[in-house]
Amino acid sequence: MLCSHLERRERRAFLALAGGEIFRGWSFGAPVDRVGELVFNTGMSGYQEIVSDPSYAGQFVTLTAPEIGNYGCNAADMESRSLFLNGLVVHELNEPSNYRSEISLAGLLRNYGVPAIAGVDTRRLTLLLRSRGTQKAFLHVSGAAVSEPEAVEHARAWCGLDRQDYAARVSTEAPYDWNHTGKYRVIVLDYGIKHNILRQLAAHDMQITVMPAATGAREILKARPDGVFLSNGPADPSAVKYAIQAARELIGKVPLMGICLGHQLLGLALGAACGRLKFGHHGCNHPVKNLTTGAVEITSQNHNFALQRESLPGCVELTHLNLNDNTVEGLRHRTEPVFSVQYHPEAAPGPHDSGYLFRQFQQLMEQ
Repeated sequence: MLCSHLERRERRAFLALAGGEIFRGWSFGAPVDRVGELVFNTGMSGYQEIVSDPSYAGQFVTLTAPEIGNYGCNAADMESRSLFLNGLVVHELNEPSNYRSEISLAGLLRNYGVPAIAGVDTRRLTLLLRSRGTQKAFLHVSGAAVSEPEAVEHARAWCGLDRQDYAARVSTEAPYDWNHTGKYRVIVLDYGIKHNILRQLAAHDMQITVMPAATGAREILKARPDGVFLSNGPADPSAVKYAIQAARELIGKVPLMGICLGHQLLGLALGAACGRLKFGHHGCNHPVKNLTTGAVEITSQNHNFALQRESLPGCVELTHLNLNDNTVEGLRHRTEPVFSVQYHPEAAPGPHDSGYLFRQFQQLMEQ
């Protein structure tokens, strides 16, 4: 184990929910208190890819797998330049034992200033989130004098993620080239891009330039790209108004592909409405039906908002549907070279059932 029972008692910590519930445990990350939006992820592995996904900015991630940390962490499995989540909640933390391990999960979190709590009954916590929905929370790990009632009030007073632009917080500050070869020149708008998306685009013969989230359509088109990719990202899509406007101006001028937040932004640009899900989709086992082929894909997902099916305009065709709750998972413009999906075809972590979508983007640019 990471530390003795005596050490755990000395590093007592607790998670206070805005609803008043308290979950006690012990601290193993950075010793800083934070507020955040509490969600759960059902993935059985891939915790390093999860904590390094910028889409979790502003959130506490509860991992439902009971044993975490077994295989450690390494530089190759990072999905972004930093860790953007507000904190991590686990049941049992283990010492790493794997030839690829370069640092423990606890060490990685400490290096990036992210607090974490172990020893929590994550099964009970997940059931609570499923029944009551996503919760605002306060994670107390610093050892400072904060009472449990005070922590609950801190959680309730936090503004939350609704109507907050977190894409600007996680985006690159300056353009950069991911690679320098490829038949198709693609501009990637970084709202919280994962490295494996860039790897997959490069593997499909695309030369990639990554641009900041607030880049306007005029500047993008000036670069004369063969296609534009709208990336994943955190929080509320309706708050990223500059991105919605850019997407609206790009439609019909260049082939577009979006995933996750990029999918929601395209939908909003086309006139659809977007709303909050009760507890979101976070995990590697979400079944999605491809309405074009009839195939069912097992997908990796991470989002709290979704386009509302009844609001889709006539110019849009629904292409993918979530089989758990019938939410919108994919759309395609009927006349323009534009398509998007809500889930993550690049996985990392997760299955690779949806890798064909990168070929679809390639074919769109060829046409």
